[in-house]
Amino acid sequence: MIASPTIVILAAGHSRRLGCPKALARVHGASLLRRTARLLAPLTCAALVVIVPPKCGRYLRELRGCRVRLLRNPGRGEGLAASVRLGVRSARYAPAALLVPADLSALSRSEIARLIGRWRAGRRRLVARRIDAAGGSGRRGGASGGTPLILPKRFYAAALALRGDTGLRAVVAALADADRRLVSMPSAAADVDTPEDLARARRESLSAAQGAGVWTSR
Repeated sequence: MIASPTIVILAAGHSRRLGCPKALARVHGASLLRRTARLLAPLTCAALVVIVPPKCGRYLRELRGCRVRLLRNPGRGEGLAASVRLGVRSARYAPAALLVPADLSALSRSEIARLIGRWRAGRRRLVARRIDAAGGSGRRGGASGGTPLILPKRFYAAALALRGDTGLRAVVAALADADRRLVSMPSAAADVDTPEDLARARRESLSAAQGAGVWTSR
């Protein structure tokens, strides 16, 4: 069988800067959470793992019809690390965990598939989105790595040691070049953290839909 990572969607954040749960924010008729789940579902035969807040009724409704396993995060007040730890524990029987934030409004399935392909070419290596010094995706020197990210099992202990509002960038940065691969993912550069980000995502989605001859009244 072809090796596959457990796919984990991180959707338990407080979204304080946005002012509402960003996973539930709607862009072009669908929530960011539902869009992300439908985007990733064809890439795995297993259920998607979704990290959600303790009160997750609305999240469950958004995921109706999707094959998912919801994990409530009662410690989300600690910050991102609590969700990362839950996601990594859910992948304990898998060779790796693919962690994807729910707020990447323009994420491309083909770029996630390429990330998985890079990991399969060397399954002991961590594979992450390349982030240049300015904060975007690029190929210039001085790049760091962030999510979307595939974490092989041998690095689970490092992820489980994270605390506070800390993601996996420090784990990626600590690795030697032989232990990691950074992949350019332009579609993952636009996340939704603020009302301005959400407005931009809606404009870009509408423009793309009109350009493709698609219209929705939802």
